[in-house]
Amino acid sequence: MSTINFILGFHTYLEDYKEVRRIVSEFGAESIVLSDPSDNLDSGLKGEYSLYNGGTPLKDIYRAKFSLATISFQKYSTEKTREYIEKAWKQPTYVVRPYGIQGTDEFLQLLSKLTGKPVPESLTKEREKLLDAIADSYYWIHGKRFALWGDPDFVYGITSFLLELGAEPVHILCTNGNDEWAEEIKELCSKFDNGKYAQLFPGKDLWHMRSLLFTEPVDYMIGTSYGKYLWRDTGTPLIRIGYPIFDRHHLHRYGILFYKGALNLLVWIVNAILDEVDRKTIDIAKTDYSFDLIR
Repeated sequence: MSTINFILGFHTYLEDYKEVRRIVSEFGAESIVLSDPSDNLDSGLKGEYSLYNGGTPLKDIYRAKFSLATISFQKYSTEKTREYIEKAWKQPTYVVRPYGIQGTDEFLQLLSKLTGKPVPESLTKEREKLLDAIADSYYWIHGKRFALWGDPDFVYGITSFLLELGAEPVHILCTNGNDEWAEEIKELCSKFDNGKYAQLFPGKDLWHMRSLLFTEPVDYMIGTSYGKYLWRDTGTPLIRIGYPIFDRHHLHRYGILFYKGALNLLVWIVNAILDEVDRKTIDIAKTDYSFDLIR
């Protein structure tokens, strides 16, 4: 059985580690995750303390150099790692960001190329279900203006998905982003009509974002728990996605990658929008029950 290595990155949610193994197994291949903290972060409560739970065995780290390839879900934080793998292991490396439809499509096409097998019908059906869900919610998200921030590759992936949903990413900020990152986002946004509103802010922080939200307001923010202070100051609703999320429970247990993860993202985004609709139309709802109930 052929083996493929994966570097997922710290923005990955727990369910995504299981999903990458499941998807690779659908292609009849084996996966080695370098490394896998998911069991350590979700070990369960069994009444006794264990310092190490799960993880990637050392024997798998050794076997990794004999794999077909290494796929990284992060470009900017793995440059040296990929360079080492290519030189020391004589192994090709690839970068994909399997967020949303396009990102996941690219990931599955790469797996198909590496394994020589077509994309399984089961994964095609997952894509169809995601498209159906997007069609149900599209008109609520279309045209909404967003600000977002986070890790460079995370921001790239979320921006890509927002564009697919018809949303307008306006303020795209990345403290550890560079000019290359900004150019890559610009190229992505240029492929969509709703990407023309995008403004890129590499090397800036949330104090800069605060000023942007006052001078050029948007409808929603996507980011970490630190956005709570922006919400308090500017009144911009915050949709909590990314790392860290300290002030809400269990969001990290869900996935945000691949088709199933994209469905979670869609649910969080559209229901945050509907919460705001209810909040702003509470007076109308007192006299119009159909408007209040049916979305």
